[in-house]
Amino acid sequence: MSVVILGGNEWMERKYKELCEEYKCSAKVFTRMNGGLKNKLGSPDLIVMFTGTMSHKMLKSALCETKGQKLIVERLKSASASALRGVLEKHANA
Repeated sequence: MSVVILGGNEWMERKYKELCEEYKCSAKVFTRMNGGLKNKLGSPDLIVMFTGTMSHKMLKSALCETKGQKLIVERLKSASASALRGVLEKHANA
């Protein structure tokens, strides 16, 4: 399963990737928007958006890029490892 994580804390980026590896998922993490997200997201199975730490522009851009794709979008206010673990348990083990 491929996962894209948007938002979150820069210092947690490595932890997010390690958590995804525990659930046998490949992950891309974008904690901030450097340029546009066009052609960076690819076609993931799951997108996790930490809405409390991401800009409105990044959220809008991500939603526009993924419109019409068949994927799961999870929005979380908390950018904690436990919140990500809950999402991965829900979707990666299914």
